[in-house]
Amino acid sequence: MTPSPRLEPPTIATVGVHVLDIHVVGIESIPAGSDGALVQSIGFSAAGTAGGTALVLSRLGATVRTHGAIGDDTIGRSLTALLDAEGVDTGGLVPKPGVQTSSSVIPVQPNGDRPAWHCIGANAQFTLDDLGADALTGLDHLHLGGPEFLGGAVAAVLLGRARDRGITTSADLLSGGDPGLLEWIADALPHLDYLLPNDEQTRGLTGTDDLTDGARALLDRGVGCVALTRGADGALVVTGDDVVTVPAFEVDVVDTTGCGDSFSAGFLTGRLRGLGLADSAELGCAVAAHVAQGIGTGANSYDLAAIESFRQSRAAG
Repeated sequence: MTPSPRLEPPTIATVGVHVLDIHVVGIESIPAGSDGALVQSIGFSAAGTAGGTALVLSRLGATVRTHGAIGDDTIGRSLTALLDAEGVDTGGLVPKPGVQTSSSVIPVQPNGDRPAWHCIGANAQFTLDDLGADALTGLDHLHLGGPEFLGGAVAAVLLGRARDRGITTSADLLSGGDPGLLEWIADALPHLDYLLPNDEQTRGLTGTDDLTDGARALLDRGVGCVALTRGADGALVVTGDDVVTVPAFEVDVVDTTGCGDSFSAGFLTGRLRGLGLADSAELGCAVAAHVAQGIGTGANSYDLAAIESFRQSRAAG
């Protein structure tokens, strides 16, 4: 389903994975024993395939409600506060007692490498019962971040309910791809207007190094459109009728954490505002470029007007 163009901001629900990222910048080595070391900075950002995408969608002007599971802990309260500050409606974040909020510690090294320690936490306990009866009311679009946490059969129920109401749908994966994961989420794929993986996930899911062939294999599973990121090579969008490639923007990259979620938010914003596939993918790449110039998903300050100006500067230049 291709959404109709609209002048008013879309109303979007993001559902699924929410993470608090802790970025430690300037890590050169792990100190031995109980020794210490100075670093450049330590900061927090809201992240996750639902949480990070919600943050960026809100910056781009959408009305955003987010749903997921957090712990009844200080990490969860910090994550909620960060999203509240971005204008995201966090009423759908359900505290789970006895489990911590999902979080990651990301040591950003001088060469740009960013290994991570991750705790799945409350994300593993999210179920459809955590969604309120009115979760789909008034929506233009539903984005499911991490369908693998629900499983394909359960995700299909949620996405099918949305499609029955005329709501467009999308999903992004958190896990690395492999054929077993593809089978695990297979039931959900026919209910997706857009699947938004990265290149490594696409290769892993489909077993092919050719990204266009990989995307077509996912279309054969019922997905309406595959819009995948290719790191420094930009984005590839494949439908039954079109293959569109869009280059990345050349910027000084500081940290790529959150760039995938940022691309998803930009691409979906473009589609929901009636842009074509190429312009929507370019908008997604422009948002990702802004985020890559800082630390974390919440890096830098921008809105849709700033992103559009940045995007159009490429054509002018």
